[in-house]
Amino acid sequence: MKPDPRRTYTCSDYRDEMRLLALKRRVEREPLAEDERLRLEEEIGRLQRRMGID
Repeated sequence: MKPDPRRTYTCSDYRDEMRLLALKRRVEREPLAEDERLRLEEEIGRLQRRMGID
């Protein structure tokens, strides 16, 4: 899904992008317990859906 060019980019959008990036990096780079990894992946999915990223 492509972003609507008429939509204003907000501080919340930026914050969501940075949070998504941090969560992805954490899952990729840190050794995590299985339940923690699953929780982070669920949060990543929620953020991606909210941002319209498929």
